[in-house]
Amino acid sequence: MEIETLAWLRTTEGGRLLAHAEQAWAEHAGDPVRVAGAVRRVEPDPEKAAAATTQAQLRAKAVAKFGDAARLMFFTPDALEQATRTRVADHRAARLAAAVPGGSVLDLGCGIGGDLLAFARAGLVSAGIDLDPVRVAMARANLEVLGLPGAVQVGDATSVDVRGFDAAFADPARRGGRGRVFDVEGWTPPWPWVLDLLTGRSLVKVAPGIGHDLVPAGCEAEWVSDGGDVKEAVLWSRSLSTTHRRATVIADHGLATLTEDDAPPPGAVGADVRDVGAYLYEPDGAVIRAGLVTAVAAGVEGGLVDPHIAYVTSDQAFRTPFARGYRVVEHLPYREKQLKAALHERRIGRLTIKKRGVQVVPEELRKRLALKGDEEATLVLTRVAGHGTALLVEPF
Repeated sequence: MEIETLAWLRTTEGGRLLAHAEQAWAEHAGDPVRVAGAVRRVEPDPEKAAAATTQAQLRAKAVAKFGDAARLMFFTPDALEQATRTRVADHRAARLAAAVPGGSVLDLGCGIGGDLLAFARAGLVSAGIDLDPVRVAMARANLEVLGLPGAVQVGDATSVDVRGFDAAFADPARRGGRGRVFDVEGWTPPWPWVLDLLTGRSLVKVAPGIGHDLVPAGCEAEWVSDGGDVKEAVLWSRSLSTTHRRATVIADHGLATLTEDDAPPPGAVGADVRDVGAYLYEPDGAVIRAGLVTAVAAGVEGGLVDPHIAYVTSDQAFRTPFARGYRVVEHLPYREKQLKAALHERRIGRLTIKKRGVQVVPEELRKRLALKGDEEATLVLTRVAGHGTALLVEPF
């Protein structure tokens, strides 16, 4: 999309076409061919028609990340892909606002402004910079349509002097022509630039799979999940960090956080391997990424089923935001032939298979089991003290 086309979409006439495209998108159940045809029937200009159709499609997709605000915003496909979910961005912004109340933040590579919006909502004086003029125009438009203050300009984030701001934020691009880039050396801006930025007051969004060994000394790594899915890791510079490793879990009912200070010392409750008790707990992905499984074990007064497996067991039933809980119904044979017989004997026809630490493909195993029956169950396949184990469990 050209900047001129974006500007036209923001006019009264352009707004009507965009509304027509969104209505067509809803009426035709997201069929892009039928939607494009409906839009072209009222707008002969191919560029304007295509822009309206694309924005209608992106707005519909963006609702999952931005909620109802997405229906007012403007996007590019790749910028939307990289954008942070609102709840995650708002948590990060609130934490920064608590560290520098009423302060200023510079978003280095702001894209269409998703994080910039969160900083502004948190009461921070917010500014953004990006090399892409279209993204800058969209970020500026998104601030305006949502009634939020902020300044955005075109420029090279790697050449900006950030010392005039209380904090700097960056979200390096981790996608290339062949998809996701997992090697930090392939990020844009590159990893050395990130390390240099973290010597000042800053925070950097990174891939959840970042290794603990890559976290600079004195910095905090925070893994964040939303609705059970790990969405990001954030590196907080030494002047903003409060611990070394943190897991933050966001859910509809609120937010909870664990740090390495919650992990038990060797020999304490939660730190050791023990026999499977009456209950099994599956830690949230953010907890696992942060290496804080033993903190969950301590919280449920239990222990680990294996030193290398992220399952926790306890004799007590606890509700915790950091793990999904299951009651252990019974131990079943681990060998496939005997397991199949046991499941058939129990008339289990619908089976959820959860596995960790074993070489099993659940879909393939389910086919081989050829289950028949009216009962439904959950099966956990894992290692307990190094041995393959099958547990029939039920969520509580």
